[in-house]
Amino acid sequence: MDANAPLLDLQDVRKTFRARGVRVTAVAGVSFMVRPGTITGLLGPDGAGKTTLMRLCAGLLLPDAGRVVALGFDSRENAGGIQQSVGYMPQRFGLYEDLTVQENLDLYADLHGVPKAARTARYGELLRLTGLGPFGRRLARDLSGGMKQKLGLACTLIRPPRLLLLDEPTVGVDPISRRELWLIVSALAARGDTGILISTAYLDEAERCGHVLLVHNGEILDQGPPAAFRVRMTGRSFFATAAALPGRAIQARIMSDAAFLDAVVQRDGVRVVMRPGAQLPALPGIAFAPVPPRFEDAFVERLRAASPMPPAPPAATPSGPATSEVMVEVRDLRRSFGPFEAVRGISLRVERGRIFGLLGANGAGKTTTFRMLCGLLPPSSGSLAVAGIDVRAAPATARSHMGYMSQRFSLYGDLSVTQNLAFFAAAYGLKGARRRARLRWASDTFELAPFWNTNADDLALGFKQRLALSCALIHEPKILFLDEPTSGVDPLARREFWGRINALAAGGVTIMVTTHFMEEAEYCDDLVLMSLGSILAAGTPAEIRARSRTPERPNPTMDDAFVALIEAHEAQVRRAT
Repeated sequence: MDANAPLLDLQDVRKTFRARGVRVTAVAGVSFMVRPGTITGLLGPDGAGKTTLMRLCAGLLLPDAGRVVALGFDSRENAGGIQQSVGYMPQRFGLYEDLTVQENLDLYADLHGVPKAARTARYGELLRLTGLGPFGRRLARDLSGGMKQKLGLACTLIRPPRLLLLDEPTVGVDPISRRELWLIVSALAARGDTGILISTAYLDEAERCGHVLLVHNGEILDQGPPAAFRVRMTGRSFFATAAALPGRAIQARIMSDAAFLDAVVQRDGVRVVMRPGAQLPALPGIAFAPVPPRFEDAFVERLRAASPMPPAPPAATPSGPATSEVMVEVRDLRRSFGPFEAVRGISLRVERGRIFGLLGANGAGKTTTFRMLCGLLPPSSGSLAVAGIDVRAAPATARSHMGYMSQRFSLYGDLSVTQNLAFFAAAYGLKGARRRARLRWASDTFELAPFWNTNADDLALGFKQRLALSCALIHEPKILFLDEPTSGVDPLARREFWGRINALAAGGVTIMVTTHFMEEAEYCDDLVLMSLGSILAAGTPAEIRARSRTPERPNPTMDDAFVALIEAHEAQVRRAT
């Protein structure tokens, strides 16, 4: 085979499925190539067909029309040859939780027929590449999310593939783990003989690819190097600031003007993108400075044009004067699992109508803390009160004031939209006229009527998110807990989601949120950064960023601050032990 010949070649590939008697087109005439030494990014909104494309490339699905040729194998003639030759890591890679890191590697070496004599050297290389060397005896279930992803990648690479297919490998992992995974992927591509196709929900990761495919409704909407996308947006990106307004308020004012296409809270202002041909308007009190375009600007423009979404609700006027009413109060909260202390004496206060962010690396204790606050997990010691109610003494009463939306979306997949809403309404004690009114509210507010009789499992991820949020809010809680609510959701759906959250906070609802999207942390009024079960830093987003400022990095992003503070703390702990 020619050294520069395509490792993957798709020509006019089409794939349809039949779901509940309806034929759905998942891939509609897609053509592209992946060559050695390149990273090709696959991006698009939920339901665009990315995972179906990945499965077609891996030989796990056969096309209805067109050709898929991977490593010289035509999938129609030798799908087994493709499956044996490519490295494919799906979104939910099948690790064996009750086996150790080493035992998982052994199992996959057996499955792929790796000779015993070659294993020691291969294991050593993979453990060095992924940084898992010190954890060979640890059970997979005891690994953090980021470490599990790296182990999944190591198992995928157990036999060195020339073509590597990665389906959203960084979803649900913290910024440090994301950077580490990309270092591994970039190192593999730099060797020159491996081609990589990677789908991702993080648009900053597209900038790391040599070529990007933007997929929508099963078609390639656009493609090219990231720089080609950026150059189209020249002169249309600005940074807006206002001395007397917080970022969320600036964003609400900007998005009420038709000249603007997009507005995202960032650092101490708002990053905005103008519509094509629009002139920058004069908004009293708001200053605009030009900034370089980025891939995300072009992505949002292209997707909004192809699939217009309803605008996010405008920020509501607060339902009363500002109040310092404490809605969440935690003192010296601890939680142990056997000898392991997952949460180590944390204390915090959250006032009414604030958005409070809880950040940390995978395994830092965020979700354990959340579950204790919601009354889903008893603390080992310490006190916690929600809406003035002692959660330890009266968890059921406290939960009646809370809404909870987990990262896994706590929906019933075999129930329809209306059945899910009715179930949660009944669980929260809603009856009669109020129950009917809240069901109408959910249908109207979240535009769920077209899917009223659709099972939750059959919804696109963005609509699952809408349904999960409406279920969490059906009883009008005072406090809303959001545990990584936008994990895996596309950027347009994330923008719509945060528009709704901002409006809720402006209306007096207290929000507590965990997220691995550091740009989302900028929407928070207050943050705590957890590391190894303790609070490492607390303050406003600006105060957290300021803690990582250096002469070499005078204007750090939240992502920069997260990585710098966590890595410094973990290094200090290692030196102390």
